[in-house]
Amino acid sequence: MGYAIQSLNVHINDEPHLIDINLELPNSGVVTIIGRTLAGKTTLLKVLAGLQEVSSGALMKNKKDLLNVPAWERRVGMVYQQFVNYPHLSVRENIVFPLRRAKLNATAIKEKLDYVSELLGLEEYLERNPSELSGGQQQRVALARSLVKDTDLLLLDEPLVNLDYKLREQLREEFRRLFKDSTDRLVVYATTEPAEAMILQGQVVVLHEGRVVQVGECSDVFHFPATTISAQVFNDPPMNLVDGEIADGRICIAESLHVDLPEHLGKLKPGKYTFGIRAMDVVLERDGANAPIILSEVNGSSTIVHLDLSGRSLVLETEGVHHFGETGDVHFSLDASRLYVFSDVEGELVVAPPRKSVLGEKGKQNGQN
Repeated sequence: MGYAIQSLNVHINDEPHLIDINLELPNSGVVTIIGRTLAGKTTLLKVLAGLQEVSSGALMKNKKDLLNVPAWERRVGMVYQQFVNYPHLSVRENIVFPLRRAKLNATAIKEKLDYVSELLGLEEYLERNPSELSGGQQQRVALARSLVKDTDLLLLDEPLVNLDYKLREQLREEFRRLFKDSTDRLVVYATTEPAEAMILQGQVVVLHEGRVVQVGECSDVFHFPATTISAQVFNDPPMNLVDGEIADGRICIAESLHVDLPEHLGKLKPGKYTFGIRAMDVVLERDGANAPIILSEVNGSSTIVHLDLSGRSLVLETEGVHHFGETGDVHFSLDASRLYVFSDVEGELVVAPPRKSVLGEKGKQNGQN
């Protein structure tokens, strides 16, 4: 039996941080909590660790409310976004501290130390003190200490945020391998990055302003965002959302942008809706509509261009590094077969494109099907 979070509320200095949280978490595997900064991710992890007092609610496991169990009696490991290490201990002793406390024998300690220090590239730093390391190296030490610890629950609060790009990409892939077949403990991973959730797979919880807005398997949340909030939080760049109208078999999004109604939207009644489309499904096209550039920026191996669409923002992402400058117009088109439709009042999903047509090259690169 897994964990059941029931009607959980947390107020800090009279400010709500978590509001009526109800969640069923498995006994093992990976759960990713994704949300923007200040969504409540860290607060929720602290509740799971026994480090945050709650205002009301319960955290049940095996018919026992864990909120009544002090943190030191729980089998929990946690890595904070802001790393915490023992400054008076060497890197080696920081890592093996929980193992010595658990009274493991020397052989078992060495095996775990060797594995995790190689995994995180810490072999050459084992005899140094944390003060002699960079911020990224210190984060790796904190991460190593939690990985070697024998726990029922491993909580990772944006653990890669202070690492350099190359190591972050390497560890994302390693985390997938490490946690994919996690049958002896539950890993709860908090992040603002959709790419990390896509790599880890498993269950996803979308958190926004202290409330759970969607729960589901990673691919389901990606393909079928329940609301406009989920659609923006679980996409990078955030999904484009523009108001428009269906009339006479066409979609009118702006004066200069009209598209034929695609097959998957053919049963929608005429009227006003909010249309969503991913940045990778807005493509440069010489004969397409035109819009002025607000900003262009290089993001890894792709270029993101922000356009002014009749006073509304539209973002496109194109492969390769391009220099558009910050003035002038570009011509573009929307792949209408990949349009989402949300209600224009509540922002709830009305129609999603066929699953097979949703993913672009990004999805293929992340191993999605």
